Amino acid sequence: MFIETEDTPNPATLKFIPGGRDVMGTGTADFSGPENAARSPLAAALFELDGVARVFLGGDFITVSKTDAVDWLALKPMVLSVIVDHVVSGRPVIEGQGDLAEEDVLPEDSEVVAQIKELLDTRVRPAVASDGGDIVFRGYRDGVVRLHMQGACSGCPSSRATLKHGVENMLRHYVPEVQSVEQVEA
Repeated sequence: MFIETEDTPNPATLKFIPGGRDVMGTGTADFSGPENAARSPLAAALFELDGVARVFLGGDFITVSKTDAVDWLALKPMVLSVIVDHVVSGRPVIEGQGDLAEEDVLPEDSEVVAQIKELLDTRVRPAVASDGGDIVFRGYRDGVVRLHMQGACSGCPSSRATLKHGVENMLRHYVPEVQSVEQVEA
């Protein structure tokens, strides 16, 4: 089995792409620590490695973030081994349903929110996914869009600039009701 590895804009995160295989298919899952990875045998196994700080499962990729205490030269082969072992085992990537975070949206804003989500899905998420992450809509109120960055984008030094200068400007251009964008935690 061949697993391609790509750098991401976040130097603490690598993107692992198991050639020709879906990871999540549709949807994503972000695990910020071993305590919330119980529903994912793959994420739980990755967290057993010393130095793994975060695991993000995308449609056809896995991003792994490391701590400063370990170097990729030592950690990367172990991550590859865990991913191969998991795929070969045939175990599911996720067991059961995840908790869906509630969106903070007023009913009268549903048309604006639909426009925002469409732009995020068609113009932003594909670009963010190519960098090993995801962007999740969390709410819209009083002209402020609340977004959560996941995967390689979580903790990336350039993620705030991406939100403010890229996503915010694009949303303001296409949706005049949008005044600003805020990054929120899960």
